[in-house]
Amino acid sequence: MNWVSILDYGSVVVFAITGALVASRAQLDLVGFAFIACLTAVGGGTVRDVLLDRNPIFWIAQPSYLGAAAAAALVIFFTAHFLESRLRAIIWLDAVALAIAVGAGAGVATALGHSAAVIVLMGMMTGCMGGLMRDVVVGEVPLVLKQGELYVTAAFAGAASIVAFDNYLPDMPFGLLAGAAVTFVLRAGSILFGWHLPVYRSTPPKS
Repeated sequence: MNWVSILDYGSVVVFAITGALVASRAQLDLVGFAFIACLTAVGGGTVRDVLLDRNPIFWIAQPSYLGAAAAAALVIFFTAHFLESRLRAIIWLDAVALAIAVGAGAGVATALGHSAAVIVLMGMMTGCMGGLMRDVVVGEVPLVLKQGELYVTAAFAGAASIVAFDNYLPDMPFGLLAGAAVTFVLRAGSILFGWHLPVYRSTPPKS
């Protein structure tokens, strides 16, 4: 198993856990848990593979990805009530999944020989789309769109770091791991310290 596959599996499992925790907050049944978990787990990678014309899509080629997501949903169905704050767990686990998925998405695009711009976009897509789908389906404001959050920016910085490292250390996992680390540090800084980009504020018209 190569590094990209390892990152893909990691992001699938962690994103699935966040999806199942969101399902627990919405008080869904076991089928609902599995659906939200699987949607969150493979959503970003599916968008990536469709845009890259990667055939077959990763979870169709290896259905074990769906099995891992469903297993995570089953575990959370019986254990979510033990968490003191499921929202806090979702936010932090989502940060971990975002970082891993950015590495996986950028790694796939790099392996297929795409340009730097495409590599960065695929890293961002893989990291952001699963969580976006999860939140939209359950009727919550997506984390990716919440005011004062470094989310897409963190994904962009991480994917851009992978491209930069690949120019100096090609064919090595260091760039993927470094990009994931950059993504997580920025996202964690936003959660802990309120790091954010400037927010647009309209000026009231003069009377």
